[in-house]
Amino acid sequence: MSMICDPVSLFTVERANAALVYVEKVVEDIVGSYERVLEMRTALEETGSSDLSGLESRYESAMDRLSELVDELHRAGVELRDFERGEVEFPAEVDGREVMLCWMLGEDTVETWHAAEHAATARQPIELLG
Repeated sequence: MSMICDPVSLFTVERANAALVYVEKVVEDIVGSYERVLEMRTALEETGSSDLSGLESRYESAMDRLSELVDELHRAGVELRDFERGEVEFPAEVDGREVMLCWMLGEDTVETWHAAEHAATARQPIELLG
């Protein structure tokens, strides 16, 4: 997949929403890969040491793929916040202050934001931005 945005620039709500066409596909892959990694890790923990060779190799490959996907988001200027829920943040600036525009897999658009210095738990509806 190609990058759809310049990683050094900040997002606007409109630009973040436009980026979702690309970001959503990457995040879907991340959530699926993360689920497989967790399943393999559980299997490795439950399997006797004599039966690990193929599973360890597949686990390492899955971890490499997961890392590549996260790197792909970072190159697009997007930060992953939650592997299981597919939660990401887009850095933005509104009226001179740094904010994070928030989106989660399953949402149609960027719906919330929080000040960059606050935790994601301080999210507010996008309508209150600006």
